[in-house]
Amino acid sequence: MTTQLSVVDVVFRALADPTRRRVLERLSRGPATVTELAAPFAMKLPSFVQHMAVLEESQLVRSVKTGRTRVYRLAPRRLRTVESWFDQQRRMWERRLDQFDAYVTQLHEQEKAK
Repeated sequence: MTTQLSVVDVVFRALADPTRRRVLERLSRGPATVTELAAPFAMKLPSFVQHMAVLEESQLVRSVKTGRTRVYRLAPRRLRTVESWFDQQRRMWERRLDQFDAYVTQLHEQEKAK
């Protein structure tokens, strides 16, 4: 069974490359073929296809092959898992900062009372 943390690791590894992030940005506007996705990049198609394989293995995209054409689209479920992880981190840090603020306020009040 895949844990949330291992999913986050896989997604972050996939998102670590700027080419893959740009591909996801493009796919956010709708499905596209490999050729359409590769067009803006100065790399050979086999190298680009490796990027697509990483995105597909991380389950950030899905593809369907019809004849000789492969069309990719976003698969947002994994992004939601990462979003949930970020939300947990944000809540933890907000709680810690609130505690720190309360502590500093208490120290300030003690100094005023002296």
